[in-house]
Amino acid sequence: MPDPNVLLITTDHWSGELLGSAGHPVIQTPTLDALARDGVSFTRAYSECPVCIPARRSLMTGTSPRTHGDRVFDETRPMPDVPSLAQTFRDAGYQAYGVGKLHVYPARDRIGFDDVLLAEEGRTQHGSEDDYELHLGDRGHPGQQFSHGMGNNDFVSRPWHLDEQLHVTNWITQGMARTIRRRDPSRPAFWYLSYTHPHPPLAPLASYLDIYRELEPDEPFAGSWAENSAALPHPVRANRSRWLQMGPLQARLARRAFYALCTHIDHQLRVVIGTLREEGLLDQTIILFTSDHGEMRGNHGLWVKRLFYESAARVPMILLDTGGSARVRPGSTDDRLVCLQDVMPTLLDLAGLDTPSSVEGLSMVGNRRRDYLYGEFGEGAAATRMVHDGRHKLIYYPAGNQCQLFDLREDPQELQDLAVSTDYGEVLARLKQRLIGELYGSDGEWLHDGSLAGVPAPEFVEFSDRGLSSQRGVHWPRPQVKPDSKDRR
Repeated sequence: MPDPNVLLITTDHWSGELLGSAGHPVIQTPTLDALARDGVSFTRAYSECPVCIPARRSLMTGTSPRTHGDRVFDETRPMPDVPSLAQTFRDAGYQAYGVGKLHVYPARDRIGFDDVLLAEEGRTQHGSEDDYELHLGDRGHPGQQFSHGMGNNDFVSRPWHLDEQLHVTNWITQGMARTIRRRDPSRPAFWYLSYTHPHPPLAPLASYLDIYRELEPDEPFAGSWAENSAALPHPVRANRSRWLQMGPLQARLARRAFYALCTHIDHQLRVVIGTLREEGLLDQTIILFTSDHGEMRGNHGLWVKRLFYESAARVPMILLDTGGSARVRPGSTDDRLVCLQDVMPTLLDLAGLDTPSSVEGLSMVGNRRRDYLYGEFGEGAAATRMVHDGRHKLIYYPAGNQCQLFDLREDPQELQDLAVSTDYGEVLARLKQRLIGELYGSDGEWLHDGSLAGVPAPEFVEFSDRGLSSQRGVHWPRPQVKPDSKDRR
């Protein structure tokens, strides 16, 4: 049997519950639902550091933030000196091509790919022109990617302002379809299809907004612990302060636009699947769909990521093996704890290739399972940590030394914080000890006599946003970004 091809599909900001196959009452994802029927869905898949750059480092190296060196969104840190997923496939004789978002530094670092067609969401500060911006220029719209006025880290929305075929989701899809057709037929391929959405800007095609005018978006939910803003852990309170303008109407409009971006991607995936089918490659191709992290979408009064609540940290993970293989049972679910560092060993395992010794993740089709999952984001006042044992989740905020505990089997929406419940005292103590065993570096400052003591929370300051959450401008001619420019997300 010939070596299989591999198609890894990622999105940005897609929460694990946002699938029809996962039981979501509104989201329209017929393509992904069909893939779930032909593969296995991992129901406890998480981003071990739920923010773009660290998450993608784990995805592309099979390592934890502790090893790859970034838990704070360090946008100018080069990739670690370990074999990447693409390079490992190439070393085994594969051709390796990426289309879409890489989010690495330097921006044109191919991290082991033969070539990459790049869409980097208008990040001009690093001096690299991406291929999508060049495409817009070639079509007579130079620098107009963000002239719709919507922010790259905001939740104001409106319809897409240019022709449908100029939308970045369509451009990424067409780039991957052409890459597949232009493959070397004598060698197997590893393809990385990386969509930039549903990450804002929320400027979906009008035709997809229309779908969610017919289907009313679900309402955000909030736990009892989230009622008193002044009592929230410092990073959580800071998040809520940033989004005070998001009332019920604004949340509904944002969800409608966000879901529209999801469904647009879902439908465009049909073009890629159709290309594989028409090229006679579909049954010879392993497919995995996931996201770098989720999105709070107003749940608990919170937005975006960098938090370990389910909406932000849990991601979709759908895996299909080659046609006729018995290694993945079609239509099944798997509740083992998995994370992004597991993607690399899983794909290599299914392709029959050796996994580099640097990889820390576990194959999701192997017999080894982790007893718990550790997650980390940030340092200083923004730091938050997670320990998850498959049922219970401990979230720790060192600034103020606050813990939250959730029983996800009984309370999947995390409505009840059980950290003060005497019934869960033993669980809390056990997970705290797990957490202490994972701390390293500056995290040691949170311990006193071997116990969690944290640090005093800084004085709370209301969020100020003069830059409109990294609002982009017109990119023609190229913006002159000063070296001391801040907030470059």
